[in-house]
Amino acid sequence: MTKISTPGFSRRTLLKTSATAALIAAVKTAFPSGAFAAAAGPETPGAKLGFIALTDAAPLIIAAEKGLFAKHGMPDVEVGKQASWGATRDNLVLGGAANGIDGAHILSPMPYLMHTGKVTQNSKPVPMALIARLNLDSQGISVAKEYAETGVQLDASKLKEAFAKKKAAGNEVKVAMTFPGGTHDLWLRYWLAAGGIDPNTDVSTIVVPPPQMVANMKVGNMDAFCVGEPWNEQLVNQGIGFTACTTGELWKGHPEKALGMRANWVEKNPNAAKAILMAVMEAQQWCEDMANKEEMSNLLGKRQWLNAPAKDVLGRLKGDINYGNGRDVKATGLQMKFWKDEASYPFKSHDSWFMAENIRWGTFAPDTDIKAIVDQVNREDLWREAAKDLGVAAADIPATSSRGKETFFDGKVFDPEDPSAYLNSLTIKAAS
Repeated sequence: MTKISTPGFSRRTLLKTSATAALIAAVKTAFPSGAFAAAAGPETPGAKLGFIALTDAAPLIIAAEKGLFAKHGMPDVEVGKQASWGATRDNLVLGGAANGIDGAHILSPMPYLMHTGKVTQNSKPVPMALIARLNLDSQGISVAKEYAETGVQLDASKLKEAFAKKKAAGNEVKVAMTFPGGTHDLWLRYWLAAGGIDPNTDVSTIVVPPPQMVANMKVGNMDAFCVGEPWNEQLVNQGIGFTACTTGELWKGHPEKALGMRANWVEKNPNAAKAILMAVMEAQQWCEDMANKEEMSNLLGKRQWLNAPAKDVLGRLKGDINYGNGRDVKATGLQMKFWKDEASYPFKSHDSWFMAENIRWGTFAPDTDIKAIVDQVNREDLWREAAKDLGVAAADIPATSSRGKETFFDGKVFDPEDPSAYLNSLTIKAAS
């Protein structure tokens, strides 16, 4: 049976299931599409996968809850909660064989930051493989209630005077994200910079784990934050702050989390990696179905997963957004996508943008060979093989690894064939 673990991967199983054979029969009835397992069979029956308490961990959570790992020949997969993205990194560095983890629900840039040693102890590279995208859209940039009168929404410039006034009075302006160089760091920086606020000099950037964002805002530890759901919605439901914008308003259809694995695990267990991919892909298809959103919210809200009321999960999962500032919009189309719009496919062009933004803010050198590093980490080939084994319709498999040019809310255009042109068009960036 699929094992579901708490931090540290306790051997105590938290989800009781029937015998593996009965479970497999049940899930084959519930999920009739797809092969039972990769043709050659997985090299191992298990893997240790980590997740952070966020709605976009749903593909791993649902694959565990619905027995999909077992269906694809991986009955001993463990899905364990991580305390922070830093803990995710540290456990990936250890690896499953050393009581860490083999893979994880992860911020899309993190495999690149680890692969190059940018965020590891002693700058030691840890070879990584990014094998799928888990979702698109539905992160949020939220602001403390004290700034409601500024009317700030997508245009961050409305905060500029208020932030400057606070600093002039001798107070620090703190904006929180979840991991340096990660998606939330980059969304927050993009939004601030587009509004003429320099994230390096006009504010102090702090790191806070996702589940701790609301509590920290409540006690006044930050002025704004960027995080995934359900924490922006919970902030609004508790009346502590408001959502200025969702990240889908910055870049509609943007990539967010990924499924990252240690490269040596994938190389040793390619069929097992494909089996995990197939389970996750089936879960993504289930998550995409609007008819499943209520059940999904109840499952995700469980203590061992998000430990949050289902009402804090459901609204934005359906695309209904109460921003908390007088705007309450139904069916926005900004809900998290798990399968629609090729959400699962790990486009190399998307990873190129994350690399470019990390060059912008000084994490990588200006002469970094983006294409070479993306080609090392991104394993779209495994995704294609798994999709074929699963019987994914040809129409759902992208023809190329590039989405082409991407346009942002402020009119900036990223061409993956010419990242330097994009970087040169940006006015606020790290000093070279």
